Amino acid sequence: MSEIIDISVPLLPGMPVWPGDDGIRIVPVKRMATGDKNNSSRLDCNVHTGTHVDAPWHFLEDGSTAEQLPLDAMMGEAFVAYLPEVDVIAVETLARLTLPAGTTRLLLRTRNSELWETGVTEFRKDFVALTSDAAQWLVGQGIRLIGVDYLSVHRYGDNAPTHQILLRAGIVIVEGLNLAGVAPGKYELICLPLRLDGADGAPARAVLRRLPARD
Repeated sequence: MSEIIDISVPLLPGMPVWPGDDGIRIVPVKRMATGDKNNSSRLDCNVHTGTHVDAPWHFLEDGSTAEQLPLDAMMGEAFVAYLPEVDVIAVETLARLTLPAGTTRLLLRTRNSELWETGVTEFRKDFVALTSDAAQWLVGQGIRLIGVDYLSVHRYGDNAPTHQILLRAGIVIVEGLNLAGVAPGKYELICLPLRLDGADGAPARAVLRRLPARD
């Protein structure tokens, strides 16, 4: 079996969340230790907590919702690009990448991933993200899915155009990935968000599998 690399972040109390969100709570409902017949818990969190997929309705009033996200866009060959020195992902940053021909799923590993890997719990406003021009470049390249390694594809303090450009073009946005230690190159991506009908996004489990060497 191919090696499976989990690029999701653990959902747990105290993890970084977008300012204004309440964070995650796993509330005990039943516990065998107190005499119940089973253990049962209730999950309480924003749908954009941790590793998640944005539905178009998140930023587009006429956009589709989470259950309508195209599963085929979230499964298949993806390219991981490593951008260790950048503070912002601009058009020039992406244009310097040597993407394999036919790349339609692009995951961007930046210094953000080290925040997850080292367990930084406070939200960092200086995270690396895309400019709106970079988003337009992705549209022009025929990208179907873009994955980033912090909680937003656009920079903190920016307005919404980056999201709107991508979502209006039908590009799936996966946020909150942990790509620490993932070498640049081609992988198989499997990213399945929860089927939350009518929601503006959904938590997801995302994994990579190394592609077998080709003769």
